[in-house]
Amino acid sequence: MSDLTDSLVDVSSDSFWEVGNYKRAVKRVDDGNRLCNDLMNCLHERARIEKSYATQLTEWAKRWRQLVEKGPQYGTVERAWFALMTEAEKVSDLHMEVKTALTGEDLEKVKNWQKDAYHKQMIGGFKETKEAEDGFRKAQKPWAKKLKEVDTMKKAYHIACKEEKTATSRESSSKLDNNNPEAQKKLQEKVEKCQQEVQKTQERYRKSLEELDKVTPQYMENMEQVFEQWQQFEDKRLRFFRELLLGVKQHLDLSSNHKYSTVYNTLEDTLQAADAQEDLKWFRSNNGPGMPMNWPQFEEWSMDLNRTLSRRETKRKHTDGVTLTGISQTTEQTSKASSSSSAGPVEKTAADGSDEEAGNPFASANANGNPFEDELPSAEVCVPVRALYDYDGQEQDELTFKAGDQLMKMGEEDEQGWCKGRLSDGTVGLYPANYVEDRE
Repeated sequence: MSDLTDSLVDVSSDSFWEVGNYKRAVKRVDDGNRLCNDLMNCLHERARIEKSYATQLTEWAKRWRQLVEKGPQYGTVERAWFALMTEAEKVSDLHMEVKTALTGEDLEKVKNWQKDAYHKQMIGGFKETKEAEDGFRKAQKPWAKKLKEVDTMKKAYHIACKEEKTATSRESSSKLDNNNPEAQKKLQEKVEKCQQEVQKTQERYRKSLEELDKVTPQYMENMEQVFEQWQQFEDKRLRFFRELLLGVKQHLDLSSNHKYSTVYNTLEDTLQAADAQEDLKWFRSNNGPGMPMNWPQFEEWSMDLNRTLSRRETKRKHTDGVTLTGISQTTEQTSKASSSSSAGPVEKTAADGSDEEAGNPFASANANGNPFEDELPSAEVCVPVRALYDYDGQEQDELTFKAGDQLMKMGEEDEQGWCKGRLSDGTVGLYPANYVEDRE
């Protein structure tokens, strides 16, 4: 028996060349179809993650944009802060593009390739799987038949050997026991007969092995041909998967997307543009010592002063439907001027006199003045309230606030629907009572 035959007979039962072990190669066809499904599920799940992340970025940007808008930050640093929300919105759009590419392009490629590569049968399974099974079975059938004969001859030979050995042992025992010659003769004949049977079965066994050895090369060639056919089929799948995964990488790799780099270049430019000195200068000019001021000067009472107050009340009736009434003020000069160009301080007190006997408390203030700044604190209990709506003061004695701002209510609502209040920065003024609610 040749070395090739020895290698085929003595190898582990796990070898591809063993009868039926080609089924692993057949199963690979079914596995390829399953792997297509797994890849589609993988891409679909990643697409959901991309969409979820994009949604979270958008919601985060929206919420924080509103918080920063209502917050106290200002100027170029505020714009830099807003740039973070803009970045999130842009990146959210890019991740939605990734999601669309994964589901609309990559996933569809897998689905179409799978449809072209694997064809379902009416009886179940795939046409390709059956073709592989039939091909391997046909290639292995002649060799498997010869192998079965070899196994039969080997079994017969081994049985004959066992019987010959048993007969020899009995004959030896009989000689030692000095049995009668006739019994010993029968045992000797039995040994000779068994030896002849061993010789015959051995010859048959060797002959079957020689026949198996003859058909083995053709068996190997046929199996190789079928195996190579399905190697090529698997090669197509592996190459397709490789190209597809490279395409997925291109979609996932935002660093190679010019839009992505533009987002961060813009963000960096905006952040670098933040200028603390510019912001401080703006705050000084709009909320600090840099603001213009019409300093109080002595004013004589006149009819024009009365008309101004009347016009003010008329304007409120037409715009807000709320009128401030019962406001009067007496002025008294507490010190005389040392020259005609100077005037002393004026003391303001509230009185219940008529318009002809009281001056206008707002006449000497400019657009940035506040007539309540010099008033003594009210004896009434202050109540914390929260603004329901934005309100821009139309007059110099009115407060300006945003929805959500918190302030202190200083007194009850008057007949025209106005209240006196104080903002968190200490500014005191009037506001529409229905623009706030009590704070719990």
